[in-house]
Amino acid sequence: MRKLVIFLAAAASIAVAACNTVEGAGRDVTSAGRAVTDTAQDAKN
Repeated sequence: MRKLVIFLAAAASIAVAACNTVEGAGRDVTSAGRAVTDTAQDAKN
């Protein structure tokens, strides 16, 4: 039983860390997309 609790705690920690990493990557991609859009608008005008 103790090993199961430790395993579940470790799995939960990894899952939370992965979610934060994916969220950060999503913000980076969004920021890059905005930069490309702004540059395209500047070139258009």
